[in-house]
Amino acid sequence: MYKNKSYFFCGVGGSGMLPLANIVRDAGAAVSGSDRALDQGRLGPKFEWLQSLGIDLFAQDGSGIVSGDQILIASAAIEDSVPDIAKANALGCTRMTRAELLADLFNAAPRSVAVGGTSGKSTVTGMIGWILTDAGRDPTIMNGAVMKNFVADDTPFASARVGQGNVFVSEVDESDGSIALFTPEVAVLNNVSLDHKSLEELRQLFGDFAKKAKVCVWNADDAETATLIAPMNLPGAVSFGFGAGSAFCATDIIDLPLGSRFTLRALSETRAVTLIVPGRHNIANALAAIAASVALGVSLEQAVRGVERFSGLARRFDIVGTANDITVIDDFGHNPDKIAATLATLKTFPGRITAFFQPHGYGPIRVMGAELAGVFANLLGENDHLILCDPVYFGGTVDKSTGSQSITDAVVAAGRNAEYISAREDCGNRIVELARPCDRIVIMGARDDTLSGFAADILHQLGRSGV
Repeated sequence: MYKNKSYFFCGVGGSGMLPLANIVRDAGAAVSGSDRALDQGRLGPKFEWLQSLGIDLFAQDGSGIVSGDQILIASAAIEDSVPDIAKANALGCTRMTRAELLADLFNAAPRSVAVGGTSGKSTVTGMIGWILTDAGRDPTIMNGAVMKNFVADDTPFASARVGQGNVFVSEVDESDGSIALFTPEVAVLNNVSLDHKSLEELRQLFGDFAKKAKVCVWNADDAETATLIAPMNLPGAVSFGFGAGSAFCATDIIDLPLGSRFTLRALSETRAVTLIVPGRHNIANALAAIAASVALGVSLEQAVRGVERFSGLARRFDIVGTANDITVIDDFGHNPDKIAATLATLKTFPGRITAFFQPHGYGPIRVMGAELAGVFANLLGENDHLILCDPVYFGGTVDKSTGSQSITDAVVAAGRNAEYISAREDCGNRIVELARPCDRIVIMGARDDTLSGFAADILHQLGRSGV
């Protein structure tokens, strides 16, 4: 990265772009950006915050590209016909992907930990970042979600943190293959399962990721990960899981409505741990974070103390509120593993579930629609209800031949209650109509900031309805 250069982020409001733009700005470079939301006149709180930091914002109409000296940060998938791209090409601007710029910063750090896997990346990244901060290591953190521990009046969208220490913590993405760009000291591999790529491609990407690190922290309970790691004989491999053979092991688990308790067995020590984030998947996330932090020199005692005070991420089993004894939860679940973890957490305690899901594109339905339907059919009970709207769509060329109804049809065929309602607003009205006291309503989906507002609006309607 060049401090004397100007970086222009195309899609600056995205979950991956926004935190990176902040890191680059804090490193001393000039930063500006555009976003399709600004084309539609939707300024919103996060854009107002970016402006308050001195980041100039533009509609995605090419008006922000004014010099060939600017470096354009844009997804490789953005078409050349987009005005920003066309203008940058005409001026001869250097173009980088978000991942390429992030990898440059990450690989230059003296010490580093990269978190990979199909699910749990953001949570584990947040946990490690908080443990290191709590231990006085002052890390730089790049996350794809807002980390509640770092939210303050002047940082309401704390999905990144710039520290003065020598450690860089980042989640890394396999969906576009960019995980291959990173060379971490510590690599965390949470799991390997179907999402954006075939399992064959994922095995190659994650295998190479694990081999490059000095220490690989891996999930011994995930069959794909275990099969991948076992034959490698990695000298720095450290396992975590619920089985007695794991180097960092959780036993004696007690599920709580908003957290859990367990016994940690690691490094010939035994420690009682209490988490304030719920679900067994978060116990696994905590094990991974503790193991990675210890690999970076944090004591086991410090790591446990830090993870116990980790308060979670926005849109990760985020309780919006309760009205008339009906709880509304906002969640990022969008692939089979994430949705299964959320539903399993809800099923730990009694109460009917109404699950709303907005797929994050037509492509993901084609890739994993059958698996998504299977998760809903297997984990939702006979009294639960599933509602899907059309996938989120931000424009561009896309095959819409397979949509949300393919999932609801499969769930109904399996004997569960499911409805496809095209418009999201109509889904909201149906959810309120179905609601009864003691219900849990979970709003799931990715790549759409407005889902949180949708969840909040449902809670508001429930409060007014007097169900």
